[in-house]
Amino acid sequence: MSSPKSSSIGKGTQLVTGGRSGAFGKHVVNPPVWRASTHLYPDCASLREGVKSNADGNFFYGRRGAPTQWALAEALTELEPGADGTVLYPSGLAALVGALMAVLRAGDVLLVQDNAYDPTRNTAVGLLKRYGVEHRFFDPLDTAAYSDAFCDRTKAVMLENPGSLTMEMADVPALSGIAREKGAVSLIDNTWATSTGFPALERGCDISITALTKHIGGHSDVMMGAASAGEKWHRRLRQTAQQLGHVVSPDDAALALRGLRTMGVRLKQESESALAIARWLSARDDVAHVLCPMLPGAPGYELWQRDFLGGCGLFSFVLRGRDDAARCRLIDALDLFGIGYSWGGFESLALPFDVEPIRKKMSWPKTGWGVEDRCGIRLSIGLEDAGDLIADLEQAFAVMNQD
Repeated sequence: MSSPKSSSIGKGTQLVTGGRSGAFGKHVVNPPVWRASTHLYPDCASLREGVKSNADGNFFYGRRGAPTQWALAEALTELEPGADGTVLYPSGLAALVGALMAVLRAGDVLLVQDNAYDPTRNTAVGLLKRYGVEHRFFDPLDTAAYSDAFCDRTKAVMLENPGSLTMEMADVPALSGIAREKGAVSLIDNTWATSTGFPALERGCDISITALTKHIGGHSDVMMGAASAGEKWHRRLRQTAQQLGHVVSPDDAALALRGLRTMGVRLKQESESALAIARWLSARDDVAHVLCPMLPGAPGYELWQRDFLGGCGLFSFVLRGRDDAARCRLIDALDLFGIGYSWGGFESLALPFDVEPIRKKMSWPKTGWGVEDRCGIRLSIGLEDAGDLIADLEQAFAVMNQD
């Protein structure tokens, strides 16, 4: 349960103080790393009593965690207004799969945003389908069609905001409100902004999922995920995770806690740099579209301004009339940007993307665009100086335009 103070202090303070309520907090800043698979009991009576409680803070067996994992879960719960608890998973995808399996059963229908994270889509069309769950993709920008997609078997909706790669901004309070009226559970992949930038439960969602691998880890050295929810769904999440054998190591939990403490200042700088770079890109003739909801005038900016408390350094842009060879010349010429699939670390990354194979309801190129404007590049802006990143992009554009 969140501490009473969590609703009366700022997010920056919560990032520093969250999860430090254990006895260790009186003596050291960070919890010790408890490496223990076996937990001991003083006698048989205590052993039998221990089985009756299934909550963080009670020693039972290593798979249920110990003070290091409990401290991280407590901190994440305090950061998500309305959450009763948080369950930790060995990766962000494990959190998504574990949460979906907690709310769905054979015969149910799952609605999935058409612009969701590709592994989320693959879970719907693969694993969940094999277990008898039907999936239906929907355009999150078409509220009427979304509402019509429900049936009496629709039990859950998988949301993500902004959309993966193409960065569409959806009206999550409206979408989750419709789901609630229809008797369905709303889950959201909240990795882009985290709960500090988008308090998902307050915006109407039932379960908020975050890949801790990204902003919370922050140093590109840990894989982990989390799901936070109110009492009913937290209990179900926890039970399902235990049945699936999900567990995170105390060493990784300590790394995530370390990253959590500085996430606020990292997100602030990354967002400011991303906005400066997005503005610079939007002024270039060889850039057709900048897909950054934080950018004034960009698609979705009004919703971002209404619903979000902050952003991050992840956004995309589309080259004007260039082919994949030109796009690869640009990316390969970058010096300060690495080429990789992850994001949210201290370093900047660039990634080419083509979403036509993974869209069913949303057109690409988008309606109204030139058919030749299809080559997208996703940037994850890190902690380098924005001026240096712009200079690096400028020389890479020059390389691209030489041919």
